[in-house]
Amino acid sequence: MSTKQTLIYFFLIIILAIFAGTFAYPVPYNQAIDALNAKAHTNLPHWNTPDYKLGLDLKGGVHLEYKADLSKISDAQKREVMNNLRDLIERRVNTFGVGEPVIQIYGVDRLAVELPGVESIDQAIAWIGQTPLLEFYEERSEDEIAKINAKQAEIQDLVKKNEGKTPEELNQLIQQQIPDWTLALESPYKPTELTGRYLERANLEHNQTTGEPIVTLQFNSEGAKIFEEITARNEGKTIAIYLDGLSIIDTNGDEKIDSSDLYAPRVNEKISGGNAMITGIKEEKEAQTLVSRLNQGALPVPLGKPIVQEKIGPTLGATTLDNALKAGIWSVALITIFLILFYRFPGLLASCALILYIALLFSLIKIIPVTLTLAGIGGLILSLGIAVDANILIFSRMREELKNGRDLLDAVHQGMVRAWPSIRDGHFTTVVVAFILYLLGTSFIKGFAFTLILGILLSLFSAVVVTHILLLTFGKTIIGKIKWLWS
Repeated sequence: MSTKQTLIYFFLIIILAIFAGTFAYPVPYNQAIDALNAKAHTNLPHWNTPDYKLGLDLKGGVHLEYKADLSKISDAQKREVMNNLRDLIERRVNTFGVGEPVIQIYGVDRLAVELPGVESIDQAIAWIGQTPLLEFYEERSEDEIAKINAKQAEIQDLVKKNEGKTPEELNQLIQQQIPDWTLALESPYKPTELTGRYLERANLEHNQTTGEPIVTLQFNSEGAKIFEEITARNEGKTIAIYLDGLSIIDTNGDEKIDSSDLYAPRVNEKISGGNAMITGIKEEKEAQTLVSRLNQGALPVPLGKPIVQEKIGPTLGATTLDNALKAGIWSVALITIFLILFYRFPGLLASCALILYIALLFSLIKIIPVTLTLAGIGGLILSLGIAVDANILIFSRMREELKNGRDLLDAVHQGMVRAWPSIRDGHFTTVVVAFILYLLGTSFIKGFAFTLILGILLSLFSAVVVTHILLLTFGKTIIGKIKWLWS
């Protein structure tokens, strides 16, 4: 490489270092701009860069754990249903502006939800609870409805005969004297296989005659088959639509249940194509809200209340972040001292390359962006050691070449050539292991693995390109003639 090329690359590295440094940490630059604007009466803009995204353990927030009701789901479909549930809840909380929620499945039916930056547990539960559970119920047989009505009439007769008794006494009498009394609590409808897990999209339309809003539902191919089967076996009967356990279309309010006066969509014939319709909605705004909620995701299974709810305070997160930053600063300081003591001037150049490496790494974390957790910061600190390891291999080979009588520039080149196979193999094997951790690990392991992979790949650029250019640049100056600085 000619001297001219070396200088060009050197100045490009300087420009890159300034850009990356101010992008990763723009505060000093913006303070300088403020001082210049005040003194020279200029209006230079700030360097506005994105903020770092912090995870739950650093920023604080809410941690919730749910137990999904998979009692009606076959074993073969449980995993798929839980994956759909996780994706739907993630979409739901994203619509409320929650940055980088972490939603993980544990075991068969457990779902953990972590919401960084959320201060209220009740608010978090409300967000998740607003995700609707959509169910379709078919009408019970006339015999079943007759039995329900008979049981209700039996209870009403007992209550009339015991007027004046307290509700607690009446409940006790009902349980003692009326067998199968719970039958009176049954709905005139029973659940079908069709739920929101098969919903593809919802649209808002209007009745061309009355102008009333109508919500149309389109099911996927599997849901279309189920809907066709349900309508085929319910011709001439009604189908009720339930959202979050409440019927969207109510009965007419009669005390006695009669299949002839149930107010719900009536099936005139078998319906193919997977299209359903929700009518009876009075308010336009109500219909728009319903469409929005359904498109954001109808829960495939009931979720209930969280079995675990924790709030991680921002003070704890700030303390953890402060300790992690101190650990990183001490690591860089000790590495720099080690490099300078053992490798002298090349060690000083490697320390400069390491600072550029850190600036580039944190710039990429902002650009991607990467959600920083304590485990992720651990991966960053570990990658520092790997970056230094590559420099140590190069310097060790370079020293051997100098001892064999080669001149400095030739020793730099040969040191790089001889060290490259070890650097390549070491980095490759570490990336493979980190990639496996990322694929198979939980959220915290994924954060560690991703930042480690990012750091390893960037360390190759730092050691093989930046350190090499710095060695060649200063090796061609008068500093290159001072032998004790290099050996």
